[in-house]
Amino acid sequence: MADKRDYYEVLGVSKNATDDEIKKAYRKLAKKYHPDLNKEPGAAEKFKEVNEANEVLSDPQKRQKYDQFGFAGVDPSAAGGFGDMGGFSSAGFDDLGDIFNSFFGGGMGSNMGGGYSQRSARRDTSPKRGQDKYMRMNVSFMDACFGKTETINISVDEQCEHCHGTGADSPSSIETCPTCHGSGVVITQQRSIFGMVQQQSVCPTCGGTGKKIKKACHVCNGAGYLHKRVSVDVKIPAGIATGQQLRVSGKGERGSNGGPNGDLFIEINVQAHDSFERIGKDIELEIPVTAVDATMGCSVDVPTIHGDVTMKIPAGTQDGARLRLKGQGVPDIRGGKQGDQICTVRIKVDENLTKQEKELYQQLQDLQNSGRGDTVWQKFKNSFKN
Repeated sequence: MADKRDYYEVLGVSKNATDDEIKKAYRKLAKKYHPDLNKEPGAAEKFKEVNEANEVLSDPQKRQKYDQFGFAGVDPSAAGGFGDMGGFSSAGFDDLGDIFNSFFGGGMGSNMGGGYSQRSARRDTSPKRGQDKYMRMNVSFMDACFGKTETINISVDEQCEHCHGTGADSPSSIETCPTCHGSGVVITQQRSIFGMVQQQSVCPTCGGTGKKIKKACHVCNGAGYLHKRVSVDVKIPAGIATGQQLRVSGKGERGSNGGPNGDLFIEINVQAHDSFERIGKDIELEIPVTAVDATMGCSVDVPTIHGDVTMKIPAGTQDGARLRLKGQGVPDIRGGKQGDQICTVRIKVDENLTKQEKELYQQLQDLQNSGRGDTVWQKFKNSFKN
């Protein structure tokens, strides 16, 4: 066990962590290291390590044994290490009995030499929910703004509709296991330093289910599930942003012992637009304005994600001015107020003037230089004198 990391360290939680904290930490790490999302070397091993830690810490009984005995408390192969009593030389018989009970599930009693101890190894056959799966979806800028329904194709293990997960061709094909008589375990006895030890192990015939199938399901060949390639409609809500997730119920990993499938979580990545930029619910757009229009003022038809909208450019508008178009932004995914569009004015000088335009600009320049002392350039020069 020396090469294993502490399970709490693996999940990055304290030993006093609540069940919710453990669950949250596991989901975060499972998503980070899932082989479908992380192709880096070693990611698969880390994913396996995270799953192993979660399997122990999410189970109250396993967690209690791990907290008390470390890895030996949750590893069946470690239970054979009591042949050397030297490790318990300072402990009384009562403490030793408690430790023995934790591993073997039976009482030693006060008679160490002639009593029976029973070791329980019965398989847990209760239904268990499958693990969640994660994937990423690219969504266009406009689809994220207005929403759409996207059809995706995924592979999933679904419960066989014929046998409903039992693996039997019909209810009459299921009978009580003749080896364990329905208990799911077989009992053997062996002599040890404690006397006769009665040991339970999983029934080799039924695998711990207590049932035997006479005739396997002809649809799934006894597996209880079918591996399918299915199409799923995913509704992308208007206003969704990069990093947000959508949940598709029941399309994760298959459950065990008749348990339900986990869920599929889809993380959204919104692709960039050539002109629009989204900041929260607002849309940012730079618009070119000529020096004449910025000076005199005008009205222009501005592109928005909803179509062209007429906007007034006030006289004397400066480069970099930010003008707001209310309600022309992105819908609120939670149903709140819709965002706005912010237009940043960029004053552009035309480099290809006609002869008449050049003459008019020359007249304007002559008028500007005819003795006015408060020109833009003069104000700039005067600022250095002060």
